[in-house]
Amino acid sequence: MPISIPIRVAHQAAPKPKLAMPFAVPGQTILTSLPPLALYVHVPWCVRKCPYCDFNSHAAPDTLPEARYLEALAADLDQSLPLVWGRKVVSIFIGGGTPSMLSAETVDAMLAMIRSRLPLLPDAEITLEANPGTVEAGRFQAYAASGVNRISLGIQSFDDASLKALGRIHDGNEARAAIEIAQRFIPRVNLDLMFALPGQTADACRQDLETALSFGTTHLSVYHLTMEPNTVFAKYPPILPDDDVAFEMQDVIEERMTAAGFEHYEVSAYAKPGARCFHNQNYWEFGDYLGIGPGAHGKLSFHDRILREARVRSPDTWMAQLLAPTEGATHLAESRVVPPADLPFEFMLNALRLSDGVPTASFTERTGLGLQVISRPLAEAVRKGLLDPDPTRIKATPLGARFLNDLQELFLGDPET
Repeated sequence: MPISIPIRVAHQAAPKPKLAMPFAVPGQTILTSLPPLALYVHVPWCVRKCPYCDFNSHAAPDTLPEARYLEALAADLDQSLPLVWGRKVVSIFIGGGTPSMLSAETVDAMLAMIRSRLPLLPDAEITLEANPGTVEAGRFQAYAASGVNRISLGIQSFDDASLKALGRIHDGNEARAAIEIAQRFIPRVNLDLMFALPGQTADACRQDLETALSFGTTHLSVYHLTMEPNTVFAKYPPILPDDDVAFEMQDVIEERMTAAGFEHYEVSAYAKPGARCFHNQNYWEFGDYLGIGPGAHGKLSFHDRILREARVRSPDTWMAQLLAPTEGATHLAESRVVPPADLPFEFMLNALRLSDGVPTASFTERTGLGLQVISRPLAEAVRKGLLDPDPTRIKATPLGARFLNDLQELFLGDPET
């Protein structure tokens, strides 16, 4: 049965939250153009919560409230339309959680709802995250028919013991089958892997890479397992490989991926030429993104300010405050103008993750600040050998990439005015 969503026109949307007054700094320039705009949609449910995960994910109820979720999602977007009116959307990323738990009808209705409200570029990248334990051929064929043109599969490992240690719901055979199904219907399939797993050796890490590469994927995301606060692993930490073994794994990954013709274009991302994730690259280039759904974050630029938003994390609270709000209630946990003093660090926190860096001119284009406000940390970073001296690009050196946190921290503090 097709799922329908009530379409609300802009003048019916609830008033947007009051914003702080536009900032002004002596000598500051304003934004003369707006960056690309992406849309992030958060699906909060998983079959069960993984012990290492600190994302806003929740164990799913016996029956997903898909119709109510979609209605709330439409209301969330309606209330945001005044902030992005007239701007074209370059990409959509449906993340989670486990979006592949949603029915094909729900994903189709979601994308139709979005298209009815926002102008999408004809070739917009539309990504859906999937867990191998929830992949079904018929559903993925329908996702493709709805417009999904990129899948990001959370493989993590092909080794059954490692998957069990991570609390994943799939095994190695299911991971392989999921890749084959996704590639049958979706033109671009990214694989997520993790390394430095409990009990993992460098050889086991290499075997995971070889298995992933055997499927001919053109994009691979490789993440170091970390113990995040407020997770099961933080409370009950497993025994992990020591730093020397983890560094050996990093070397194995870099050497093997380079040999396979992949570009290491971002700290944790490898792609064949032309296969980079446009949505994520927009984040790192300090582009804009509207985030809707429980716990979703957003960054939106205006000619006189940059706004950051966050939705409330609880799915039930988020839905209730959008569909049956009490007086004074809001689905927003945060809506604030970013102080100019924070913009240099926020920009560098993203841009320096890119192996190629960004054009120097993009600092002013994306922050509205003159380059002089970061002249001292730029000079210091070059002097320390952390930043490339090329004046036309802001780019970490190999040493800067190795000590990325130290490089980024140079841009903390008040900018010169």
